[in-house]
Amino acid sequence: MNIIRTAAVELSEIPAIAYKQKLKSGGAGVKLIRLDCESSAVATIDKRSGEPVAYGNIDENLFPYEAFEEAIELTVGLPFSARGKISLNVSCDAEDEDLVEEDVVKTDMTLSDEYLAIVERYRDEKGKMNYLLMNKDFMSFASKSKVVSEMVGKMELNDDILLHIIKNRASHIAGKKESLEDNEVKALIEVLDEIDPRSAFKELKAYINRLLSAASGKGSSKRR
Repeated sequence: MNIIRTAAVELSEIPAIAYKQKLKSGGAGVKLIRLDCESSAVATIDKRSGEPVAYGNIDENLFPYEAFEEAIELTVGLPFSARGKISLNVSCDAEDEDLVEEDVVKTDMTLSDEYLAIVERYRDEKGKMNYLLMNKDFMSFASKSKVVSEMVGKMELNDDILLHIIKNRASHIAGKKESLEDNEVKALIEVLDEIDPRSAFKELKAYINRLLSAASGKGSSKRR
């Protein structure tokens, strides 16, 4: 069965490969697989700090904290896709461990047309997401949208305006007439956030805040 994960990267801290994966329980984690022995380990990624959090009992001699940090750093920006598990035929003298298998995500927005179109459009030559370009494109759309202008004029919530922008722009990029449901848009934002520890739409959110602040200022001036 396929899992939702990034391409594998090779570590320098230890002889191992690693990839970032979506977790069935929510959020993302990194899995490290030793190249010199039959041993692997998983750490979840703290959504606030972006730091690895050990999942289960981990032998720090085989999997030091620095190796997890390197794995997170190397996989930042790499998009998720449905990929098969990696199995290596290796052996060593290390003791057998009870390893935590990755959670398999059966249904996820990474399988949606919108996600695949966004990844294809904003992925750079290294295969990583160019969030700066993506935000500029979405802000350009917002600046020309009459609906966004009306929502700002009504002082609607930042999150509601954000959902409208992403819903409509994502549908356009995917070449679809039908838009995603709000819960699907939220799931799309979540998976894009998990590609990078920071918010995928940080600049877009700041842009919407500036629009709302400017509209609030105009409203105050008119009341004087």
